[in-house]
Amino acid sequence: MENLILCHPRASSGQDPNQAIIVKCEVPQTIPNDHVLLEVDRFGFSTNNMTYQALGEALHFRYFEFHHAPEAEGASSKTHGVTPVWGFGTIIKSTHPKVHTGERVYGYFAPARYLLLSVSPDVNKYAFFVPRPHLPPDRRPYNQITRCAADPLYDPSPTAEDLTMLYRPLFWTSFWCEDWLNSSNYKGGSTHILISSASSKTAFCLAYLIRRRNSLQGSPTRRVIGLTSTKNLAFTKSLGLYDHTFDYVSFDTSLGNLPRGHWIYVDVAGNDALNARVRDHFRACGDSELATCIALGLTNISASTIEPSSASWGSDSDVSQGIDPKLEHFFMPEWLSIRKQQLSVSAIAQMQKEAWTMLMSDCGTWSVTLRRIYGPDQVKAAYEEIVRRGLVPEDAFVWSLWGETREYGLKVKL
Repeated sequence: MENLILCHPRASSGQDPNQAIIVKCEVPQTIPNDHVLLEVDRFGFSTNNMTYQALGEALHFRYFEFHHAPEAEGASSKTHGVTPVWGFGTIIKSTHPKVHTGERVYGYFAPARYLLLSVSPDVNKYAFFVPRPHLPPDRRPYNQITRCAADPLYDPSPTAEDLTMLYRPLFWTSFWCEDWLNSSNYKGGSTHILISSASSKTAFCLAYLIRRRNSLQGSPTRRVIGLTSTKNLAFTKSLGLYDHTFDYVSFDTSLGNLPRGHWIYVDVAGNDALNARVRDHFRACGDSELATCIALGLTNISASTIEPSSASWGSDSDVSQGIDPKLEHFFMPEWLSIRKQQLSVSAIAQMQKEAWTMLMSDCGTWSVTLRRIYGPDQVKAAYEEIVRRGLVPEDAFVWSLWGETREYGLKVKL
């Protein structure tokens, strides 16, 4: 069997990191004990994955160390990295006694046709884990492979799987950030939450969750204001998730017309110049207080705008041009580990199930179009198109390196 893997040059290799290649290699016919061989069916691709790629060699993130590039013609683990993706697959071989051939699974995969994974001893009904002792313990959520048969959030329909790949990774970052802001009454709470890159899924899922809590509490406890580019303004307003939406050009004046209060700024864009303008606005506005600036994402960086091994989430000592040292940094696994000490596993599971069920019910009203791309040549071309023109918020991608018997290029209005 031949495997295909989507790889990117490491910035440290001196090659253009945006020149993706499809690497061919052999699939092992025999696999070691306590391993599984997956057939990766399809996977989501979004701005989140571009961030993984850009931070592939950064010391704190090390996204290229989850899956290693093969030693094959045109690539090696020294010159190339594999950008992780969230996807669905089926186990076609297993040498672990508690994990079985034929199981449908969801996890943090490589963009490949086949994926060989080691399985740690802590297998349970709901998941098994990939041992990665070279990575920090708080990366454990990324090492979890969900067993779909026992997953309370799983819906086997193709559209539901597509929505899971597109929203689930980003949604939980937004979910736990909103939980952190609310449950801790962080910085004394807030009357307004300002969110940059408001057209991105991470940002508008956060807005959705804040408004949902307002609705459950029966009062608009917090107003949500989105900042976005002029070209994305119409799309962002069409979502209906923000109380106000302003473009980056004129937001200074527009914010001044809103009621005064206690503000928290959540930066999803990762744009230092924008962040400086936001801070300057509130310094000049005596009646409103900016309690804190929180970094939740880096939608405006690419692999060519960040130095490898220089970014650090939550540290001011190692910062690159893509990360503002004046921001506080929210990293979901760290907060989740705290909540696991405060809440029972069943309580967390119930919180997540309720939120996910509501999202699946509500997201169909959002103006997002699903683009399914199948086949290695088509996936490579789709990636190159993204590099040329950027990701537009109206598009949601699901890719597969299988193309022979699967539909190609289908667009579906979600």
